[in-house]
Amino acid sequence: MEKIDLDKDHAPWRIKLYHIIYEADTPLGKLFDVVLLILIVLSIILVMLESVASYNLKYHDQFYIAEWIITIFFSIEYVLRIITIEKPKKYIFSFYGIVDFLSTIPSYIIFFVGGSNMFLAVRALRLLRVFRILKVTRYIGESQKLIRALKNSRAKISIFLFAVLIICIITGTLMYLVEGPENGFTNIPISIYWSIVTLTTVGFGDIHPLTPLGRIIASFIMIVGYGIIAVPTGIVGAEVSMEMNKKNKLKPHSCPNCGEKEHKTTSEFCHNCGKKLNEN
Repeated sequence: MEKIDLDKDHAPWRIKLYHIIYEADTPLGKLFDVVLLILIVLSIILVMLESVASYNLKYHDQFYIAEWIITIFFSIEYVLRIITIEKPKKYIFSFYGIVDFLSTIPSYIIFFVGGSNMFLAVRALRLLRVFRILKVTRYIGESQKLIRALKNSRAKISIFLFAVLIICIITGTLMYLVEGPENGFTNIPISIYWSIVTLTTVGFGDIHPLTPLGRIIASFIMIVGYGIIAVPTGIVGAEVSMEMNKKNKLKPHSCPNCGEKEHKTTSEFCHNCGKKLNEN
């Protein structure tokens, strides 16, 4: 996200709002994140309860009022995020910007056009509010470590998935040759589908081998599937461990005065402005 340059002549209220909204290392920033987390969780619970006909019939008015209170809070947050950064378009068209928009706009659409029966289908847009759950990770600091670990391991995971795909293509083709259409393996794509389902240990049971050789191949695929599960876990786990080791060498808190990050673990004062650091 675009940061405000504190050396430039920006309005003090804008700088203060920026630190509250985008910085989670200050007391007000943490409070802001906690409040938003609670509202997001409450909003998702409301969506779930509204889908239960008996609850919606009994508590419709309460659900309606609560939803609008939450929507107004999210709308204010969306506007504040736009006005506190240098390049609003960067936020608006970012992943979280789109999530914020999609999770807020349905209530307004329903309010303006939901009264007519011809627009009754628009109420399905309420389901878009479930996108708010994606915003939860923004307010959990530890999630950034996981995201960085996934990014760092994406090449290894891509190669791993490519290898799994090759295994599924080979075994699926073998099963087509061994079992044939008479046993449900009507073509190679269907056989590859069966191989993927078996390799991932899901096993829907809609297709299964009937010949002894087919069952031997299926048993082999199942055993390989259990072994494959550990590979991505090890890759991502190693990257997460590296991220934690790197993070432990630095003080994760921002300076309450200038917002400077990346202080040494032993630092008690900010190396940029000299202000005492928060001990959290």
